[in-house]
Amino acid sequence: MHDPEQLRSLHVSRFHSEPEIFAAPGRVNLIGEHTDYAEGFVMPAAIDFATLAAISPRTDGKIVIYSENFKEERTFDAAALPAEASEHWSDYPLGVIAILVGEGHKIPAFSLSLLGDVPLGSGLSSSAAIEVATELAVTSLLKVNYPGPKVARLCQRAENEFVGSSCGIMDQFISANGQENHALLLDCRDLSFKLAPIPANVALVIANTMVKHAVTGGEYTSRRAEVEEAASVIARHRPEVRFLRDATVDDLKKWGSEMSPNALKRARHVITENTRTVAAAEALIHHDLKELGRLMAEAHESYSKDFEASCSEADTMVMLANKLPGLIGARLTGGGFGGCTINLVEQKEAKKFAEALGASYADATGITPQIHICHASSGAHKVIASLSH
Repeated sequence: MHDPEQLRSLHVSRFHSEPEIFAAPGRVNLIGEHTDYAEGFVMPAAIDFATLAAISPRTDGKIVIYSENFKEERTFDAAALPAEASEHWSDYPLGVIAILVGEGHKIPAFSLSLLGDVPLGSGLSSSAAIEVATELAVTSLLKVNYPGPKVARLCQRAENEFVGSSCGIMDQFISANGQENHALLLDCRDLSFKLAPIPANVALVIANTMVKHAVTGGEYTSRRAEVEEAASVIARHRPEVRFLRDATVDDLKKWGSEMSPNALKRARHVITENTRTVAAAEALIHHDLKELGRLMAEAHESYSKDFEASCSEADTMVMLANKLPGLIGARLTGGGFGGCTINLVEQKEAKKFAEALGASYADATGITPQIHICHASSGAHKVIASLSH
């Protein structure tokens, strides 16, 4: 993670004012894919890549936002902020400010500097980290301290309503509520959660396949429609089933013939993935790493075969990981069709594992992957208090 002192001195030299600094992490999802919109379970962990936000008050009525990553500064009038997104990196902090205005807050003038090391476009949720870091920074000026779940909801709304991306709540929730050395089992229905300890001898090795397949014909939209089709077929027989969260494999045996073949497969993935995700949290809580590895392997198989959201490169990455010493479990993580795999690896083997996986993947595909060794980190928090306070 970046040194907050670096951001502090950068902010002081640019804005001549001592800032307060906040950090919000990126995340990786250990298990529970495409279960969120079925009101199911996910199990992410915050990681030690983060966005830092430095903030100090101004007296000229302006809001000035600087990104060190983009080497760019934007200036706005605090009393007349943009009402809509402009497809620019500043949409993420502006979206958070817009939602806070909508909550009835009067936003003062301030300078905000952003610095992040969450790899962009890697599926590790750099946008949620920017939103959550901004929310903590701006509410600190307002002297408001929202609880973590409320922070997550506000930041999700910034992305849904201002940026215009229909993301679920997982990314913002884990960034705001993560805890060091723990994964978080989140119930997407009521936002209740349970922490599951990740042992100190386990590393999170994130392997970026470096491919993101163009998803033709709106694959996400069609998958979601198929999931909803399956739920509505079951609901004809069991009216209490509004989402697949409430359905069982037995329901599919009884009424699967009334669904399209694709809807049946998607439903089988979502229903079994919910069960696996809850079981994976229990396996972590009881230190049963063998069972956790089995559940991750089953999850990848289901994601690839039933949900059909993997690709040859991701399947290759997982297959190669399974041959290496030290592996506990491997699977494709994130929205699918490319992106990253998550590998739980014995800490003592992590460095050798990462090198061997990188080399064997390059040999097999001709693509050099990016591989990051991470650990589960704490959620968003204040890093440095202003020296002038």
